[in-house]
Amino acid sequence: MLDEIDLRILRLLSEDARRPYSEIGERVDLSAPAVSDRVSKLENQGIIRRFTLDLDRSQLREGTPVLVTLSVSPGGADEVRDALSGIEGVEHVFITAGGRVVFTAHAPTADVGAWLFEHVDDGAVRELDVELLTGSDRTARIRGEAAFAVSCVLCENEVGADGVSRRIDGEMKRFCCPSCEQLYVEKYEELAEGAD
Repeated sequence: MLDEIDLRILRLLSEDARRPYSEIGERVDLSAPAVSDRVSKLENQGIIRRFTLDLDRSQLREGTPVLVTLSVSPGGADEVRDALSGIEGVEHVFITAGGRVVFTAHAPTADVGAWLFEHVDDGAVRELDVELLTGSDRTARIRGEAAFAVSCVLCENEVGADGVSRRIDGEMKRFCCPSCEQLYVEKYEELAEGAD
């Protein structure tokens, strides 16, 4: 369960992920080691996935900045997204509720279609729309009274103070109570045995 201090730490880190823990501690009335402990807890819970570098690629002159929208074959969005994620120059990949795949990239050539289809099965793409970007701004902030509600992976109830976290096959899972954890692990082991 996240408290107000956790949310304040997340807001400060979203503004500047390189902000020293001592500075964060001053802002939230904690010591630097206490902030470090909380950040580690947020990473272990999977709330903080990674700290990243946001480059202004226009200053690096690495290709042409484009926004590409792909209409894909039914059920093909995940496959196309996975292929795009491995391409050098692709920055952000989104899947819309309508099943389209949208991504931003710095294309190394003016022929974006030819570059794209070197990596993505052209049979999975029905339509390609490329727009040249003249600028972009990434704002990863926690606004207003945002609250995080971590849900139990078994029953989907909110994970409260008596919640349990457990790493299963390298992935952090959160449970609202030890009973849900036990049931989930039993089902997981049963399915794993059946797969052998």
